[in-house]
Amino acid sequence: MRNLTIVGLWLVPVVLIFGAYLVLRRMGAGRRSSERLFAQPGELEVQLGGDGMVTGLLRRWLFLAGYRQSVATAGFVAATIVAIAFALAVVYIIRQTGLLADLLRNIALLPSGVGDLFLPIAYLAPWIMFLMVAMVPWLVVRRSRRDRVERVEQDLPLSLELLATLSEAGLGFDAALARVLDSVREDRPLAREFRTYQSDLLAGRTRIESLRRLARRLEISSVTILVSALVQAEQLGTGIAGALRRQADDLRDRRRERANAFALALPVKRMFPLVVCFMPGIFVWTLGPFFVQLFQYADTFLHVRKF
Repeated sequence: MRNLTIVGLWLVPVVLIFGAYLVLRRMGAGRRSSERLFAQPGELEVQLGGDGMVTGLLRRWLFLAGYRQSVATAGFVAATIVAIAFALAVVYIIRQTGLLADLLRNIALLPSGVGDLFLPIAYLAPWIMFLMVAMVPWLVVRRSRRDRVERVEQDLPLSLELLATLSEAGLGFDAALARVLDSVREDRPLAREFRTYQSDLLAGRTRIESLRRLARRLEISSVTILVSALVQAEQLGTGIAGALRRQADDLRDRRRERANAFALALPVKRMFPLVVCFMPGIFVWTLGPFFVQLFQYADTFLHVRKF
């Protein structure tokens, strides 16, 4: 048992590190696709020549989640180390205080054959606790990223409709954007990124470069599609109003399709909590006394056979 504990203490961190490597590698592939989409031909050759995109991948992930301080990467690494150390301490306490042994003894008191079903879960319980505690920093950042994406996707349809309407009324894109930002809360992520876009324009960058920087700061599919259409309209010299109206209509259709898909998938999603949470309780309430008596009769019959 001691050797198994030592092997587990070494194996679990290795699995965590390998899983983090796979996640970061997948994020790097998505980022490279975005860079190839929005980079100039000369910039693309420079980017593909080195491995600079892999360097700072963790910092990029935190940046997309909204953690843009200079100490965000160091803070995340420190929080991860503290979480792993605390998780190991939890596993050590569970083993040293005898909680696992008490759990195994209680499982052994169950009727014949039933306790054997819960033994694997009991042995894995300390390592399940380890994974739950060690992954807290990663889950917090992942939740922040999802909240940020949800807030952007909530604000984008209305902002795009207003931009299209103002552009069709005769305003330019930048003037229409300024009018829209006057009516949007400043603490919303989309409004902040649009104000950063305006700052890029004031700093002397071109509109195409500023739009590409906007897409890189968010890396959200709906924003990427919008920026792609605006960049194409700017390069070809076509009207911005028409591109905004087409994007607004397309975004409205995609939201409708997503809502319909969510509504159709809801009955299937309800099956999991229904089967896992409610059905076992109903079976235990209705068939529990019968199975208890059945196990008692079986034990009595086995004892009689021995005599």
